[in-house]
Amino acid sequence: MESVTIIGAGLAGCEAAWQLARRGIPVTLCEMKPQKSTPAHHSPDFAELVCSNSLRSDQLENAVGLLKEELRRLDSLILSCADAHRVEAGAALAVDREGFSRAVTETVKNHPLVTVAEGEAASIPEGQVIIAAGPLASEALTGAIQLEFPQSGTLNFFDAAAPLISFESIDMEKAWFASRYDKGTPDYINCALSQEEYLAFWQELRTAQEAEVHGFEDTHVFEGCMPVEVMARRGEDTLRYGPLKPKGLRDPKTGKIPYAVVQLRKDNAQGSVYNLVGFQTHLKWGEQKRVFSMIPALRNAEFLRYGVMHRNTYLKSPGFLNRYYQVMERPNVMFAGQITGVEGYVESAASGCLCAIELANRLQGKSPVDFPRETAIGALALYISDESVTDFQPMNVNFGIMPPWPERVKGKREKNALIAQRALEALASRNV
Repeated sequence: MESVTIIGAGLAGCEAAWQLARRGIPVTLCEMKPQKSTPAHHSPDFAELVCSNSLRSDQLENAVGLLKEELRRLDSLILSCADAHRVEAGAALAVDREGFSRAVTETVKNHPLVTVAEGEAASIPEGQVIIAAGPLASEALTGAIQLEFPQSGTLNFFDAAAPLISFESIDMEKAWFASRYDKGTPDYINCALSQEEYLAFWQELRTAQEAEVHGFEDTHVFEGCMPVEVMARRGEDTLRYGPLKPKGLRDPKTGKIPYAVVQLRKDNAQGSVYNLVGFQTHLKWGEQKRVFSMIPALRNAEFLRYGVMHRNTYLKSPGFLNRYYQVMERPNVMFAGQITGVEGYVESAASGCLCAIELANRLQGKSPVDFPRETAIGALALYISDESVTDFQPMNVNFGIMPPWPERVKGKREKNALIAQRALEALASRNV
């Protein structure tokens, strides 16, 4: 059986390696860590989660919840490890960051058909290749892609990660556990701000000093990871209708809903580390401590990791990649992960899963699966390969890229549930 080279051991690369190996196809997985890393990476393990430990909603009425269920039914390595290392996060699937990455790494390395090759890939190898380098592809690999595929039109945007703080440094006299709208279990720490406290915080945040990021402009930031200080500059109430939205979070000490609320989410299974939800940032580290410590419950917060800003790279995929994530002009080369323009951890894993399943069928002389647009995994692949998309931007999975429900349904949740059921039935009809 012909072997496959996969470049990059992130979520997409590990998922692709697993799907190929479990189908009897030998894999060489190339990973530059630990020999070389990026400013956003801190661990030598595979599938490292950088921005957040949350894989977002786990409910079928949400598009990413549907995508996760599809991946579970496709025997996804990423989802099985995430489920095994989940931490409480209400209706969301969040994981113990270190435990999750360690489990993915050990499973991949221990598979007899997977060979791990350490070191940076600076060229595109011959044979069957999946380039799953992610949005933080090294300059050498990005240069090789541009040299080999000048028509790929690689673009850049910037992504930001939130700070981490220790639980023991949070003043729980000024905070409480709850989930917004009482959805799921009360797994979030809620830090209230009065109107006066919020306005003082907002004023300092919008004028705080930013770290220098080469080539950074607010317009190049992906909306789903918008730095908190950029949101603050958009208006006085932008944060109160975004990550600091107080609706549904009644303070048990006062019985009232505060003016604004900062939420913290558990980052590890022990509950000793929490991240500031929605606080991706590229402020200078000293400014992060100064401004974020203005939140009453975080006056004495111990910052275990400050927020960082990093460059993301993605392809102009429509017209370059097809629905199998194949390079149209060189079918032996495929791409997977956020470099293709799918945005998010789960979406990245889904792209690796799909391209590996389709490649395995091709190598084994089987017909393509052709995941349909009715499925979330198929809709993503068809979106990134849709040549009618003129202003191509990174995209999270959403019901808008799937066919609408043909009949009028009262209630968005009910309609989405029907779309999700249709997707799972369509997936079950495929011979995967």
